[in-house]
Amino acid sequence: MNTLIWFVILYWVISVGIGLYAARYVNNSKDFAVAGRSLPMYVVTATVFATWFGSETVLGISSTFVKEGLKGVVADPFGSSMCLVLVGLFFARPLYRMNLLTIGDYYRNKFGRTAEVLVTLCIVVSYLGWVAAQIKALGLVFTVVSGGYISMNAGMMIGAGSVLIYTLMGGMWSVAITDFLQMIIIVIGMLYIGWEVSSMVGGAQVVVEHAANAGKLDFWPSPTPRESLWFFAAWITMMLGSIPQQDVFQRVASSKNEKIAGNASVLGGVLYFCFAFIPMFLAYSATLIDPKMVESLIDKDPQLILPTLIMTKVPMLAQVMFFGALLSAIKSCASATLLAPSVTFSENILKPFFPKQSDKQFLFMMRAVVLVFTVIITLFAMNTNSSIYKMVENAYKVTLVSAFVPLAFGLYWKPATTQGGLASIILGIVSWVSMEVFAPDGLWPPQLVGVLMSLTGMIAGSLLPQIVRKKLVV
Repeated sequence: MNTLIWFVILYWVISVGIGLYAARYVNNSKDFAVAGRSLPMYVVTATVFATWFGSETVLGISSTFVKEGLKGVVADPFGSSMCLVLVGLFFARPLYRMNLLTIGDYYRNKFGRTAEVLVTLCIVVSYLGWVAAQIKALGLVFTVVSGGYISMNAGMMIGAGSVLIYTLMGGMWSVAITDFLQMIIIVIGMLYIGWEVSSMVGGAQVVVEHAANAGKLDFWPSPTPRESLWFFAAWITMMLGSIPQQDVFQRVASSKNEKIAGNASVLGGVLYFCFAFIPMFLAYSATLIDPKMVESLIDKDPQLILPTLIMTKVPMLAQVMFFGALLSAIKSCASATLLAPSVTFSENILKPFFPKQSDKQFLFMMRAVVLVFTVIITLFAMNTNSSIYKMVENAYKVTLVSAFVPLAFGLYWKPATTQGGLASIILGIVSWVSMEVFAPDGLWPPQLVGVLMSLTGMIAGSLLPQIVRKKLVV
């Protein structure tokens, strides 16, 4: 135990030091927000992968798979990895050519100031659950490796504070460089611990066959209207709802050119999909290695199954490799998701109120917002009981119903107008919230109703005024 704690401390100090070193590249707001649009292919790919390979991948997806099987993780990794592929194929290049600082700038240029404010607020709110999940996971790691000596709340404060330090100083440069190193640790650590656990159960095939016999590999839902609709809604929540997010856009905008922006997103998505199955394999292996432990935790807190297995059943080197990979996954995701909403809130909400400020003052504003957002998120994480997986999945419902349709139709549908964009945003949000309040568990998933109404608002809001004007002219 002492060895593991000292490893965690050493790793933490080194990673924070690297992040602070990267701050030397930050000379202006563009460096802070998008790393000066200068990152090469291998760094962009690494930061795409490392940002998405967070606590929900290691702890959330794995525990959900043990309980519900593949059909329970349709949102992530199936939907989330497909999101990155779609971004690379259809959104990265046109957005990169616009030379924007944030995704909110796109909505202002295409649909006006009101749309910019509405979508930016939705994006910022959507990050509450996602970032809180990473902070909560940091608290969980510190509690586990300290044997309970460090409480969940204390662990969350320590984790949030240390991630804040280098994100506050180095912005996207610190995030990108630490992500690159953390991707290496994640890949090596996950492969090693996968090999170690596989040898304990007699090979990967034994685990796969056991999962198949238990029905855990059944992917498609029951052929009923409700099951099919909810399955489809879960899939598109992260597949489409993640596309209009600032963290995704930052990786696109930070690339050296548009080719890198597109290719790195696709490659990062493919890598994420492949490696996301390793934590599922590890967690399900626990049902063979220590079934009593799994039975005791499955309903109490399934997120503890995987770390408990590692702490009690594998050698110290494997523990070090696992928690190194886990900390890398959480820290890379936490830093990115702290930076993204802070930058877009500064650029698209606050900046217009201070039109005469210098770039240096704007850089200070972004750093101040990062600090405030971190405090708010940490308090939120300390006062919520939601699972890590659900917190991340729910985060994307907001942007799915408000931001996806205006982004996609604004880029690829010529008749799209300001009226259509505003109608899409407002109808999507209002219908989704109404469904969440009055029929949260009905036949139709609230977020699916929201995105359909958003689509209706875009088409009707764009075409009807044009039809009316033509009739008046005639």
